Amino acid sequence: MLGTKAPRRSATYSFAVVFIAARLLLPWSPANLEARAEAPPQGRTRAPLSNLNIESSPQLFATMCAVHAAGFDKDVSAVGFHPVRARLRGELLRLQGPATEALRQYYREHDLPDSAATLSRYVSFALVVGPPPKFTYRLSHDDLPPDVLTIEGFNEVLANFYREAEIDRLWRQVQAEYEREIERLHEPVTQLVLTSTAYLRELLKPTSPRTFVVYVEPMVGGKINFRNFGNEYAIVLNPGSDLPMEEIRHALLHFHLDPLAMRYKGVVALRKPLLNFAVRAPRLPVEYKDDFPALLTECLVRAAELRLHRLSAEKLAAAINEAEGDGYVLVRPFIRALAKFEKAEPAMSFYFPDLVRGIDVAEETRRLQTVVFAAALAPAAEVPVADATQAATSSGDDAELTAWLSEGEREIAAKNGVAAAAAFDRALAKYPDHRRALYGRAVAAVLQGEAELAKALFERLVVNPPGADGSRPGLPPGAKDPLILAWSHVYLGRIHDVDGNRELAVSEYRAALAVEGAPESARLAARRGIEKGYERAQERP
Repeated sequence: MLGTKAPRRSATYSFAVVFIAARLLLPWSPANLEARAEAPPQGRTRAPLSNLNIESSPQLFATMCAVHAAGFDKDVSAVGFHPVRARLRGELLRLQGPATEALRQYYREHDLPDSAATLSRYVSFALVVGPPPKFTYRLSHDDLPPDVLTIEGFNEVLANFYREAEIDRLWRQVQAEYEREIERLHEPVTQLVLTSTAYLRELLKPTSPRTFVVYVEPMVGGKINFRNFGNEYAIVLNPGSDLPMEEIRHALLHFHLDPLAMRYKGVVALRKPLLNFAVRAPRLPVEYKDDFPALLTECLVRAAELRLHRLSAEKLAAAINEAEGDGYVLVRPFIRALAKFEKAEPAMSFYFPDLVRGIDVAEETRRLQTVVFAAALAPAAEVPVADATQAATSSGDDAELTAWLSEGEREIAAKNGVAAAAAFDRALAKYPDHRRALYGRAVAAVLQGEAELAKALFERLVVNPPGADGSRPGLPPGAKDPLILAWSHVYLGRIHDVDGNRELAVSEYRAALAVEGAPESARLAARRGIEKGYERAQERP
């Protein structure tokens, strides 16, 4: 647990699901449901009645009021807004006062080009602080999520704004509406909990430190935020007219399945060679391309969702093909393995090793050699090497240089470090200070296991960036390219992790998060590096 949960609910639903796995005949059999629990009085600390809850949060509400008062989505039409958000946005934007102006200044200084990324920081903040009016962190500084570290001084700013704007008055005004939304979610979420938990044949233990909370917050708009901080899982959503049941199910399946890949990491590591095929998929999110346990879990979650949907054979085949085309290469074998699991008796937490052993690496390797992955949805996907090299030259640059950089990029995508190094060496022989070529050469060194060379090149890029050539279009001469700068810090962090120097590794990951304009892919990699560290993959057969 991150710590004792402070009182934060205006209304709470708790679920206790009890059944005997050996007696379960169908994966969607009903189970017993605990009735609604009485919410604790404000001001008293009380542990949750079970580890699955639907809640509202005064600190989340206060944080969302603050970002709206500061100008979040102020130019977005209110058509389609939840009534609470539509009513409060105008009132919050009209607020005046010293604390409000200080809030707006702070927000401007920490704003990101992507509004969703900006909101994400503040959602994470709200989930790790205690109740108003102080909003103190519930955990130590070293345990704070990386994106919260970028706004760690927000507590005092929010506390001052909370008092000046009398947010507690607004909270009392909206509580009845929040309770109605929680009531509306209760029945569909209950059914979702029952079907998902019964399918996995898992017993939800009320004494477990692991918790899953659905937070009802209309002020987040259409952006659904899913978080996992240690043992705490949370999904923050606007209930709206269309309840996001698929997103809740997806998060709930992760809650059940995430621990298993680490618990049985030995059997998981033996399937890692299949990652070499997944990394070639243009649509596969970058966070899965160097984290095989995460990819395996995501594929299992998607396979379980397809089984729960009870699709026709034709629709199931189409859905598997689509998932595989996007790079989720283990969905197909997991579909076959889950069909066997459904006829067995053990809970998933015990059956998982057999499920993974059912993936035949040799057979899947032969099959995946003929798979054609779907094309990228957008031309400039956030891939640490591809972005850097594809965007390397402006229209006036030397065609020969462009060809060398493109060749190096293709070889890196194919995991051919030797050929990639040769291409980038040719570029550097003629353009010795070209930052894109230096970056590509450093990544090629990583692929070849040349840690000292890679470290020297990455340090050159972050400590003393080369000359102006090689900037992406739109960057001024001599500017530090945020993509190269952020990813160089990430790679340096990984090198230090492998060397066993955790303190230096964390310093580099935090430096990556501090890079203004860093791509989200690099930020995700840096956050994962701070939270879990980086271990060189085991390549045993």
